[in-house]
Amino acid sequence: MEVPRYWRLKKQRYALQGETCPHCAHKIFPPRDICPECGGEAKTPFTFSGHGEVYSYTVMNHAPAGFEEQAPYAIALVKLDEGPVVTAQLTDLAPEEVQIGMPVEMVTRKIRSDGDERGMLVYGYKFRPIMAK
Repeated sequence: MEVPRYWRLKKQRYALQGETCPHCAHKIFPPRDICPECGGEAKTPFTFSGHGEVYSYTVMNHAPAGFEEQAPYAIALVKLDEGPVVTAQLTDLAPEEVQIGMPVEMVTRKIRSDGDERGMLVYGYKFRPIMAK
C-alpha cells in the first residue's frame, strides 16, 4: 500500500470512523457512499466506540508473508456495540485464551513493517480483552 492511501484511510484505521445513514440511521463500517441497508446516500461521519465482542475467530499458525514473526495469532470477527462486524487481529492475549462472546476494545498497534527500502511501519486497529478498571 502506498503512502497516500495510508493518509486517506487514517480516520478509518486509527479512530474506527465510519458513517451513519441519515435516512435509516444504519451504522456503516468501512465508510461507503451508499447505505447497504436502504440504498440511500450515506456521507455523515460516525466514530465508533471501539467496543464489541468476539463473534467468531481463528488462529493463524502459518501466517502469510509479512506476518510470520507474529504467528501464532488470533484473527476475529468483532461485532461492534453499534452493529457492524469487523475483522481484526486480537492482541494482548494468547490464542488459546480467546472465547466467543469475549468483550473486547479497539487499540492502535503496529500491524506490520513493509519489507522494502522505505521501511514503512504500518499501524492500524487491533482488539484486546477489555481491561479491568
